[in-house]
Amino acid sequence: MSDITPALVAIVAAAGVVAGGMGALLGLGGGVFLVPFLNLGLGLDFKVAAAVSLVTVIATSSAVSARVAGRQLINLRLGMLLEVASAAGGLGAGITFHYVSERTLFTIFASVTAAIAVLMLTRLDRRNILDPGAAPGRLGGRFHDEESGGDVVYQVKRLPLALVVSFIAGNVSGFLGIGGGILKVPVLNAWCGVPMRAAAATSGLMIGVTAVASVPIQYADGYLRPPLAAAAVLGVLLGSTAGFWFSMRARARWLKLLMILVLTAVSVVYFIKAS
Repeated sequence: MSDITPALVAIVAAAGVVAGGMGALLGLGGGVFLVPFLNLGLGLDFKVAAAVSLVTVIATSSAVSARVAGRQLINLRLGMLLEVASAAGGLGAGITFHYVSERTLFTIFASVTAAIAVLMLTRLDRRNILDPGAAPGRLGGRFHDEESGGDVVYQVKRLPLALVVSFIAGNVSGFLGIGGGILKVPVLNAWCGVPMRAAAATSGLMIGVTAVASVPIQYADGYLRPPLAAAAVLGVLLGSTAGFWFSMRARARWLKLLMILVLTAVSVVYFIKAS
C-alpha cells in the first residue's frame, strides 16, 4: 500500500487507542478490534492488517506487564512454561502464513471468536478462588484483589490442556494478528483454575513474546507497513493506560461480559465475510 497519508496514519493511531484499551482491559492484545477495523473499515488486506496488529500486541504486552509487575497478578512461572508452546506455535504460523488463503483466515477468525464467546458465557458467574489460607501449589499464585478487598489464592489445574491450547494460541496469533490471549485467557480462567485478572495479566506478558516469533517473518514477506505500525503502537500505548486503570476497578463479571460482546460481534462479521 503506497498511498499512506497523514490522515490515514491519524485514524490508525486513534484505532490503536481503542485497541490498547481493550488489550489492557481483557488481556487479549487489542488485535481482536484492530484487525477488523483495519481490514473492514480501512480496506487493508487482511494479512497486512494482521502484521500491523501483531506489532501493537508487542507494545500492549510491554505496557501491561510493566504496570502489573508489582501487583503479583502475573504468574511468571506458569507464563514462561506456557510460552515455550506459544512461541513454537507463533513461529510455525509465521512460516506458513504466506500460504493460507484470506477466506480461510476469515473462517478461522470467526470460528475462534465464536467458540471463546460461548466458553466465557458458561463461566460468567464462576470465580476460581480458594480459601486464603490454602497453598497455591508450584504453579499457582496469590494476589490482592481490589474488587473484594482480600487476598486471592488459586491453583493451576489441567496443565497439559493449557500447554496444548498455548501452542494453538501461538498459531492463532501468528495467523490472525490478534494475540494468543483470545484463547489463553478464557481457557486459563474456565478450565485451568486461574482467576480472570491473573489470567489476563499473565496472558498480557505472554502475547508479546509470542508475537515476536512471527513479526520478523511477516516483515520479511512484505506484509508489515512501518508507518501504520508505528502509529498504531503510539495509540496502543496511550489506550493501554486507560484500559489498565479500568481493569483494576471493574468487576470480573463485567470484564467477562465485555469480552463476550466483543467476540460475538467480530465472529458474526467474519462469518458473513467468509460466506
